[in-house]
Amino acid sequence: MNHKNSLRMAVLVLAIGLIAAACGTSEESGDETTTTAAAETTTTAETTTTTTVMADPMLTLDITGFPALANGVHYENWAIIDGVPVSAGKFNVADGTIVDLNGAPIAGLSVADLETATTIVVTIEPAGDTDAVPSDTHFVAGDVVDGSAELSISHPAALGTDFATAAGSVILATPTNGDDTNELSGIWFLAVPGPTQSLDLPMLPAGWKYEGWAVIDGTPVSTGTFLDVAAADDAAPFSGPEPGPPFPGEDFLVNAPEGVTLPTDLSGATIVISVEPDPDDSPLPFILKPLVGRVPDNATDHENYELGNNAVDLPGGTARLG
Repeated sequence: MNHKNSLRMAVLVLAIGLIAAACGTSEESGDETTTTAAAETTTTAETTTTTTVMADPMLTLDITGFPALANGVHYENWAIIDGVPVSAGKFNVADGTIVDLNGAPIAGLSVADLETATTIVVTIEPAGDTDAVPSDTHFVAGDVVDGSAELSISHPAALGTDFATAAGSVILATPTNGDDTNELSGIWFLAVPGPTQSLDLPMLPAGWKYEGWAVIDGTPVSTGTFLDVAAADDAAPFSGPEPGPPFPGEDFLVNAPEGVTLPTDLSGATIVISVEPDPDDSPLPFILKPLVGRVPDNATDHENYELGNNAVDLPGGTARLG
């Protein structure tokens, strides 16, 4: 081989070696790139699978004056979202604490899309309620402003009144016995002479009724429920055989309830007009008692006795959204 061919062969070998080295470096760099990309892909996958899903917003209540409900009757929160009532959970009250229907304390309730609610309403629901529709008995309500709602009975979505103008009077008489005996053993929500209506009460929405009471020997005894102050109420279990006047009231003459003796003398007795949920969960007066009065100790029959406005310490509270 001549000198020129030897030189040409050396150059060719050197070139082949350089190409091989370059290819080896590229393959190694490719492996590192692939490994790094795989690592990044793994990290991204891990991040995706461990991302925390935010819980629905919580509704919390701070309430006053809510009585404990009995016999399966309970409260239910409703958030009005896009004009539609969405249940925010059922609850009751025990010793001033909000509890679930099994009696366990509740800190708050999770509600989807709560941040868009415009109004919060609390209803009273009948025992066994399982539907997703509010009952007619709206107890308190409030419009949502800056993430909270001040709840009251006077909101238009609740009872719509605070009973501040409620007034009335009562007389003692027993017209259903047909004679002039035991005249101090009956109460009638009418005024004399007349008779004319004696009660000035706001009209109640569906789900509520008025009820009269006489406290006899420490026991509240109902005179019956009513909506119309100028018409007879819906019951007369203690009255005599004669028809009574067309106004709410009752003669306490017969069928005495346990712990009570009839006829009686209602001098000095406390007389109450309450507002009751319908249907009612209790034989006792509900917490809303717009009119309360005391018959004088020296009472006489067919005398007008004023009832005092008792629209104080009304139920209410605050609903917080967050």
